[in-house]
Amino acid sequence: MAKIITGFCMGGLLILSSLSGFSQTTVSSKRSTITAIYSSQIGVREKTGHNDGLQVERYLQAVGLDKGYAWCAAFVKWSLLKGGETNAKTINGMAASCQRKESLVFYQSKWLTTPLPADVFCLYYKSLGRIGHTGFFDGWANKAMGTYHSVEGNTNDGGSRNGDGVYRRVRQINATHSISRWVL
Repeated sequence: MAKIITGFCMGGLLILSSLSGFSQTTVSSKRSTITAIYSSQIGVREKTGHNDGLQVERYLQAVGLDKGYAWCAAFVKWSLLKGGETNAKTINGMAASCQRKESLVFYQSKWLTTPLPADVFCLYYKSLGRIGHTGFFDGWANKAMGTYHSVEGNTNDGGSRNGDGVYRRVRQINATHSISRWVL
């Protein structure tokens, strides 16, 4: 595999780095494409409030499910696949499948690297004893206050894990179980 040399100027000093197999331009382009895709879905709503409707059913098809099932993970998978992220094929209908253990950014209150738009968050519910909701990290709302913007499916204005559409919300990092990187 060819090595790609990239560089940038910092105070007149040229900094070079070597990347094996990936071009920064390709990664940035894919991340931007995925961000545009999931953002374009803000405002999609269920037809009758029962996990249905033309676009919701398209999301569910991405994980092999019919209408009527919770669809937050399906929305994540559909968006990633539409943007060309083939690793997302491993995501199923369960929110827990969106946690990518080999590429964690944040896990159980510990930062492992800096989050980027199109990274995927997961919320853990004690009442369920498992991860029960997922969506996209879409940048900091107020980093000092520990809040970030999200774009997520099957939620509502109140942040429910079983809502009626795709919304842009503000979430608390201290209520977040994990953030995973799918776009490598």
